[in-house]
Amino acid sequence: MSLPASPITSIHPNTITPVKHLAIYGNLSQPSRRLNAIVNFFKLLDESDYRVTVERRFYDYLKALDGDMPRFDTFADECPECDIAVSMGGDGTFLSTARALGASGTPIVGVNTGHLGYLADVDVADATRLLEALASGDYREERRAVLQASIVNGEGEIPAGEFALNEIAILRAETASMIEVITAIDGEPLAHFRGDGLIVSTPTGSTGYNLSVGGPIIEPSSPALSIAPIAPHSLTMRPLVVADSTVIDISVGSRVPSWRLSFDGHWVTLPINTRVQIKRAPFTINIIHTAGHTFASTLRSKLLWGAASF
Repeated sequence: MSLPASPITSIHPNTITPVKHLAIYGNLSQPSRRLNAIVNFFKLLDESDYRVTVERRFYDYLKALDGDMPRFDTFADECPECDIAVSMGGDGTFLSTARALGASGTPIVGVNTGHLGYLADVDVADATRLLEALASGDYREERRAVLQASIVNGEGEIPAGEFALNEIAILRAETASMIEVITAIDGEPLAHFRGDGLIVSTPTGSTGYNLSVGGPIIEPSSPALSIAPIAPHSLTMRPLVVADSTVIDISVGSRVPSWRLSFDGHWVTLPINTRVQIKRAPFTINIIHTAGHTFASTLRSKLLWGAASF
């Protein structure tokens, strides 16, 4: 099966299908200081021509906090067919929304009600601008690569449909013992990484867990993956960037009988004799950005690269 192209794809107003139906996701721990802005966003939606469906737990949560919440149709487990999904929260909520949508191809726009917001980059205070952009088609859609893992041998099991938009991490179990991550790329032995684990990251995830362990920042449209050790026991073990067509084979050694395989923070425990293969999945997660958003501007604002020096 051929993989979809990596680069950013722009959708122009004159070719875009009008947005009619929005599905809203959100977390259940919204900051109290943003509650008024969140309710105002829903009031704008109520006054708009959009058909709006809200995740039931999220709607009930907001309704309990503010009785002025407008009435909307809700959904429980499976997202209804919609034109765009709206994720309200931070980057963790965005990842949960992507997880819920899976390979559906439904574009996601992140409305930030939290703090940092690499993925959820539209502030909830800019709700009017966002709805105008969706109505006019003044936005672009980026296709982001995701990772999947499969069991090659051993007795372990990975739940069907598991994938990662940010990273797949190989982690030691709840013990102080280090693990040895034996790694090969495209069938060629690479290294024995000894330490707390290893992170295989997409460009999207390069500013997440990968960055915190000293991995490189990768421009989102780059057809590349990062392989970064976690707390390596050798200074010669450094992060590595490889093509996103690379197939990465992993096996783990340790004094303890198990280790953890994490998909964007959702993990499964596997026995030591399990070998795993990690590669790019045959689908993308599609992200909506409003006009004016660029990767460079995100780095300047989120990492304070544009801050004045003294």
